[in-house]
Amino acid sequence: MHEVGVDPVAVAGVPLRQLLIAVGEPLVDVLAAPRGFDVEVRDVVIVDPEEESGSGRGGDLVLVIGARGRAATRLVRAAARDGAAAVAVKVDSEDDARLLRDAAIDGRIALLGVRPEVRWERLESFARSAVDNARLTTDADLGEALGDLFSLAQTVAAMTDGIVSIEDTANRVLAYSRSDDEVDELRRLSILGRQGPEPYLAMLREWGVYQRLRAGEEVVRIDERPDLGIRRRMAVGIHAGSQPLGTIWVQEGRRPLSENCERALLGAARVAALQLIRQRTEATAGPRFRENLLAGLLDGRTDARSVADNIGADAAKPAVVVVFTLRPAEASADRSELEFQRAEMTSLISVHASAYRRSALVTTIGSRVYVLLPDLPERSAGAAALSLTREIVTAAKQHLRARVQVGVGSAVPTLDEVAESRTEADRILDAMAHDLHAEVATISDVRAQVVISEVLTVLQGNERFRDARLAALHEHDAEHGTDLARSLLAYLESFGDVRAASERLHVHPNTLRYRVRRAGEITGIDLANPSERLSAHLQLLLARRTRR
Repeated sequence: MHEVGVDPVAVAGVPLRQLLIAVGEPLVDVLAAPRGFDVEVRDVVIVDPEEESGSGRGGDLVLVIGARGRAATRLVRAAARDGAAAVAVKVDSEDDARLLRDAAIDGRIALLGVRPEVRWERLESFARSAVDNARLTTDADLGEALGDLFSLAQTVAAMTDGIVSIEDTANRVLAYSRSDDEVDELRRLSILGRQGPEPYLAMLREWGVYQRLRAGEEVVRIDERPDLGIRRRMAVGIHAGSQPLGTIWVQEGRRPLSENCERALLGAARVAALQLIRQRTEATAGPRFRENLLAGLLDGRTDARSVADNIGADAAKPAVVVVFTLRPAEASADRSELEFQRAEMTSLISVHASAYRRSALVTTIGSRVYVLLPDLPERSAGAAALSLTREIVTAAKQHLRARVQVGVGSAVPTLDEVAESRTEADRILDAMAHDLHAEVATISDVRAQVVISEVLTVLQGNERFRDARLAALHEHDAEHGTDLARSLLAYLESFGDVRAASERLHVHPNTLRYRVRRAGEITGIDLANPSERLSAHLQLLLARRTRR
């Protein structure tokens, strides 16, 4: 086993929940957390697969880099015996995940499944940053003493005799000092636009300034450029461990920068790191962590019991998944407007769901918002979920400038089975896309559409089931500019009623009769045979789906 930057006397740790938040984007999936998410991680270690034992100590996060899948089972058990808090493993299949999850639950150790594309050094860096920050915060909670970032900027300005701005890693201005001194063009544009002007940013990149700022705790000096209207500057990177968080800049004003400017910047960078992490954590910790838990549960990646323990739900009681989507009132609505409306919808759903059940979870996946309703009454789980859903839709009509459609999955007996409820809810919502007037539906409302959709999916995935005769009909239409396939589908959907089908297509009945007869000649399909008609109908529906 190899320790990664370990301080053997350090005892301060970070709760597993906090570490998972600090990791940020989904690099890992929580496969099991039998002791909950408050277990403390005090260190990050890399395991040697050749060692028979000693895979971790109390409070360690063990990174199993040398083995993956079921080959790591022995190491998971060893880490559990040694009292490690969590173990991270790359998992190749669902079978491997189940095997490792069982081993972790038996050993009462948290199991994190590392995504295949994730680089170990990135995960280690993020985890190390979280642990290091916990130690710093325990030793000296400097962030509270200096207040928010604007207060920090003002303090640094007083200490350096300069004009200060604090930026994030995308060069967006987070805070700046107030000053009656003369500011240069770069600072003026940065503050007005909340981001530095691109030509100067490009020049800084060319000079290697950002590379040096990201590399570590080095104060970088930038000379004056009168031709660009740029004053002399000093800057330092803000880091949490090896993870860059932003930059502090100080511009020279009427007076030269003070002699202790460099030291002041180094100290300020360390304080800013604590504040940035605290802001990010406090603002998003609870909601984002719960969102990630639900996303993992719906995908079958996260252990249901771990989720139940975290939200205070009974995993043995019925649960329902409800999925919402936005149907814009205007087809021309731009992306920013849609995002704003979706955020409003998510907020509204969260308020109603939380009021109904403290343990309810809400998450957004793609353009859809999913709600998990656990702890439902056994005899009326479906009715309870449907009642809440209708209440939310009514509220959405009053408060949102867009229509909402909702698919309500069937109630499942336990939390372990919510992925089935989610799949059904998705299928219901897919079917509702063809009927924009419907607001709320269950499987009983759209069963026929869902069955047809499932059959079409089977056809789509099996080339040997495709009918080449219908493909030839579409090729004929493309080559000759005819509309035989669409006409045949309208005829079949109208149960052979020529007048109804011709009205749908806005053509004369005789024109439709000719097209249907011609389609039969080209394909050789016997439309008098019920099985042939049904097969042709399904094939044409599949073509319409795939050609959209």
